[in-house]
Amino acid sequence: MAYITLEGAGADNTIIEWDDTADRIGQTGHPLGTFGSATFAVDAPYFIAKNITFRNIAPSPPSGALGKQAVALRISADTAAFFSCKVIGAQDTLYDHIGRHYFKDCYIEGSVDFIFGNGLSCYKDCHLNAITSSYGALTAQKRQSFLEETGFSFVNCKVTGSGALYLGRAWGTFSRVVFAYTYMDKIITPRGWYDWGDKNREMTVFYGQYKCWGPGADFGGRVSWSRELTAEEAEPFISLGFINGQDWLPN
Repeated sequence: MAYITLEGAGADNTIIEWDDTADRIGQTGHPLGTFGSATFAVDAPYFIAKNITFRNIAPSPPSGALGKQAVALRISADTAAFFSCKVIGAQDTLYDHIGRHYFKDCYIEGSVDFIFGNGLSCYKDCHLNAITSSYGALTAQKRQSFLEETGFSFVNCKVTGSGALYLGRAWGTFSRVVFAYTYMDKIITPRGWYDWGDKNREMTVFYGQYKCWGPGADFGGRVSWSRELTAEEAEPFISLGFINGQDWLPN
């Protein structure tokens, strides 16, 4: 079905939670995998959620643990929007899988790759909070080709939390992430970005900042293959045109 709207009585009052992990055995007798671990999955185009918390309550795994991905929300549909929602988990919290998505005034919490996938998504006025005690990563965007119109844009957001946080890891060879007008707490590692252990990706990823601020936003220590964008370079990422939002978002 399409055109489904779920509206809660406030994100602190309406909470959908479960505790599946990727290594849990499902009804087929096989592990669920990251895809199947989601507490809540969206496959309906033109889906809207307002004032709801989506949470995976599986315990935060120790560093390097295998099979402990625990998705709170997976979005595998085009044209989905979330307003004043919370998405809470640890490793792989929000699977921004495929499609165009919009997040406004949302709170997203996790540890490693806690916003990941190959969606084309705009995050506006959102609070992104890390809960790692060691190294973590905010994004793992999976764009695989120069021709793919996917990527994550964060506009007027706030990044806080604990541990040492990369802004992103290059899950895809052409991974694309931009932060604009965003406050970054001191938890952001000076290098900012990680190449997933593949130096070839340093030539193909697109990682940018534009007019970010806060103790973690200093561009001086960033990896040479990220960029401080000009106004002209940033413009396509900071409007709703990035996700063709004027064509499908509600007024």
